[in-house]
Amino acid sequence: MLNDKIKILLVDDHAIVRNGVRLMLSSESDIVVHGEAANAQDALRLVREQDFNVALVDIAMPGKNGLELLRLLRAEKPKLAVLILSTYSEEVYAVRALKLGAAGYLTKDSPASALVAAVRKAAAGGKYLSSALTEKIADLIGGGGTSSHEDLSNRELEVLKMIAAGESLVNIANTLHLSPNTVTTYRTRILEKMGMASNAELTRYAIENGLLI
Repeated sequence: MLNDKIKILLVDDHAIVRNGVRLMLSSESDIVVHGEAANAQDALRLVREQDFNVALVDIAMPGKNGLELLRLLRAEKPKLAVLILSTYSEEVYAVRALKLGAAGYLTKDSPASALVAAVRKAAAGGKYLSSALTEKIADLIGGGGTSSHEDLSNRELEVLKMIAAGESLVNIANTLHLSPNTVTTYRTRILEKMGMASNAELTRYAIENGLLI
């Protein structure tokens, strides 16, 4: 019966990804993909209409991104476990997602066994962490230091990545629906926080730390 299964809400703007994840989970007798959404707006509507145990959420989506949706879901449905499933490496967003209340973080190249284990652990109220992510968190707690980009806000990180990708300030402003002056302010703030002086330094840092896909 459906009530005996872990009901999944799958949130990703790529239908082919949703199909692949659904296929990966289809052989599990205790898990069912109970709803799908291509954006944050549809996801919020579904959680208001139906009950889910776990939401699998992508980060890079049109409109509100996965981290913004995570924050909204945690506020509206605090008992709903949210797992981030992203193309971005753990170095980029994992700690940030966990601080916002995610039940775990997986990359899209994770094996099916890891995805199933993460879903079951999240549904049981636990946190799913890879060994690499567990080690990183231990370093943070132990005073091992943080990567500079972890001190940035979500918007600042977004601007940093676009600068490193070679986007002009005008293009960044248009894409993010901001004024060029606001983007310039973000750039100045990013340089100050990271102790850097130029776009070239930001680009080198982004490449070395896997911030560009």
